Amino acid sequence: MSKYTDYDFKPFLRDAIAKLGFTEPTPIQKEMIPLILRGKSAIGQAHTGTGKTHSFLLPIVQRINEEKQEVQAVITSPTRELAQQIFDALSQLIEETNIQAKLLIGGTDKQRTIDKLKTQPQIVVGTPGRIRDLVAEGALLVHTAPILVVDEADLAFDMGFIEDIDGFASHMPENLEMFVFSATIPVKLQPFLKKYMESPIHIHMNDKKPVAENIDFVLVPVRSKSRNRRLLDVIEAINPYLAVIFCNTRKTAESVAGFLAEQGIRAGQIHGDLSPRDRKKMMKQIRDLEFQYIVATDLAARGIDIQGISHVINYEIPDDLEFFIHRVGRTARAGNRGTAITLFQPEDEDALIRVEKMGIPFEQKDVKNGEWIELKERHARKNREKHENEIDVIAKAKVRKPKKVKPGYKRNMRWEMEKIKKKERKKRNRMK
Repeated sequence: MSKYTDYDFKPFLRDAIAKLGFTEPTPIQKEMIPLILRGKSAIGQAHTGTGKTHSFLLPIVQRINEEKQEVQAVITSPTRELAQQIFDALSQLIEETNIQAKLLIGGTDKQRTIDKLKTQPQIVVGTPGRIRDLVAEGALLVHTAPILVVDEADLAFDMGFIEDIDGFASHMPENLEMFVFSATIPVKLQPFLKKYMESPIHIHMNDKKPVAENIDFVLVPVRSKSRNRRLLDVIEAINPYLAVIFCNTRKTAESVAGFLAEQGIRAGQIHGDLSPRDRKKMMKQIRDLEFQYIVATDLAARGIDIQGISHVINYEIPDDLEFFIHRVGRTARAGNRGTAITLFQPEDEDALIRVEKMGIPFEQKDVKNGEWIELKERHARKNREKHENEIDVIAKAKVRKPKKVKPGYKRNMRWEMEKIKKKERKKRNRMK
């Protein structure tokens, strides 16, 4: 299908799609929509920002029977923010219908939620732990739902939520249709998938360029300064519409935010230790553009859709390099240009090489007095050392120890080797 109008969607869905301004399905949507419409379990493996949310919402809404007041689809996401985003996108699709959907996430009054479930919704969106609790309480009846979507499955696994999903999936129909979406499929996730999915179709969007082409990737050496001072140098050189500064831990994020506050820079914070109320308040403040800078952990890298991010700053490189892709994918969205700046130390070299193999084209720059300065290519010194080593090998191979040694033979061998090395260097310089 090359256009949304090629699908036989119900009129209200066509109207909703037109209202959203969608015209052509993304690659993951072209693959997944037909499978979900047919009820064929599948794994959709794609990077963030590929349109996967609508690849399952559109066909699920199409399949809902409005006359049946029972749960027909369960959609689970590992964080409250991601679940909220899915629910918001779903609400846009069903606002002109009688389809009922419920958002079930932690941090809300459980008893009030139970009271509201006296009428079962047709679509459930929520976090694994809250859904499992409500199923265990007998408040949410999932035995009628033939469809289960597990979004961000690798993150759910990392956060320890697979057991929760297993806890309520076991209450769902035997012929369960399961649709799993994930950037990566860890080996440890396989037993769970095999338990519920019989010969699923695996859609792997193997894009050679996992990130937007209109991102400038800049490396800034920390050198003798502290990371905080280097971060301040970078901030003085940019004037972002909105910048997200990524840290690896909550403790570091709080420390960086505190440092910026001392410099008179007010920054928002997003990390896992915020209370549900504080997180909701923070997301509203961010969307209301109360901050120019946000300090975040990788919780914000996975699918949280904050509009207008012009810059991403990696205060440190993530331990799991897949998160590097998720982080930089927060900028350059909806056709806009973006900049991803990464602070680094020499010990980060191995990680940077692996990131480059993922298709990231770095350019190295320094920043002084608020001005960017171009630096020599990062690998230049290593390449020089490598060439010198190669020349040494060639010289040693050509100059051998004589069978009959005479006084001063070692000195003569050294002279001969230096002559060969000099000749080899000239030859290589001519070839450049």
